Amino acid sequence: MRAWIEPLLAIGLALLLAGGLLLGLGADPLAALAALARGAFGSAYALESTLTRAVPLCLVGLAVALAFRAGVWNIGGEGQICVGALVAAALGTRALVGGPAAAQVSLVLLAGAAAGALWAGIAAWLRVSRGVSEVLSTILLNFIALLGVAFAVHGPLQEAAGAYPQSDALGAAARLPRLAGLERLHAAAPLALLLPGLAWLLLFRSAAGLRLRAVGLAPEAARYAGVSPPREVVRVLLISGGIAGLAGAVEIAGVTARLFEGLSGGLGFTAIAVALLARLHPLAVIPAALFFASLATGSGALQRAAHVPKVLVQVIEALVIFLSVGFALRRGGR
Repeated sequence: MRAWIEPLLAIGLALLLAGGLLLGLGADPLAALAALARGAFGSAYALESTLTRAVPLCLVGLAVALAFRAGVWNIGGEGQICVGALVAAALGTRALVGGPAAAQVSLVLLAGAAAGALWAGIAAWLRVSRGVSEVLSTILLNFIALLGVAFAVHGPLQEAAGAYPQSDALGAAARLPRLAGLERLHAAAPLALLLPGLAWLLLFRSAAGLRLRAVGLAPEAARYAGVSPPREVVRVLLISGGIAGLAGAVEIAGVTARLFEGLSGGLGFTAIAVALLARLHPLAVIPAALFFASLATGSGALQRAAHVPKVLVQVIEALVIFLSVGFALRRGGR
């Protein structure tokens, strides 16, 4: 029961503290929170926008949660998203043009996932073979990936017109279709429900998941029991990077249809907050991603209707993270 109560308590306290801050600044906290809620859920379009935003957050949050469960601090979700999106855009605008239409979108998504896995695999290789902390390597790989996207959209992948630093639009066959009757929510949205369920089965109903959790909780004891921590580090980083790379490909094929600088928009870092709020539980990642997505989509209405700067959303996010970590420290563990 505590696994669900503490995240809700963290959200409630964060909203209460943010409301107190607004009250101290002379603003109406109830009006501000009401505007935030309307912007996220107040209309069919707002709800659809929130759900669309929640899809990549859920995927990358799951990627982070799996890695953290194994004691592997993958801070590279941002870079893995970018690499997945880069490869997806390259295939969708160059290699697959004129190819069989039926397979294009599947190849785009699979290629993005493979690219993310390989990008995380660099960090895995550095840790296992050279003892380099994955915290350091994944953070540095983020910058390389961001610069790689910048190079691509100013160079080999720039649109044919050459007017803007972005790629050409993906062909229709390489894009994800919209769910029936909806304007924005695409066909990859069910993955945000399916993959956490599969991850739960992996972690808690399989021998492979037991090995991952054992390495995260007590690597020396796991080694004594015959589990190889280096092998599990490589395995979980490949899985984690693959899911994050898939999220990047989903954004290209389902939302933007183009590659451009700033595509990830900090998703990789927000996903860490999603995983922490979910207490690294795969199924809890779904409501945690929905909460952070609602903050993002509701922030515009917060500023327009309540005349409160959008930065309040970042304050709420920071408070949620602080309180979530505080509860974990008070317990003395995860």
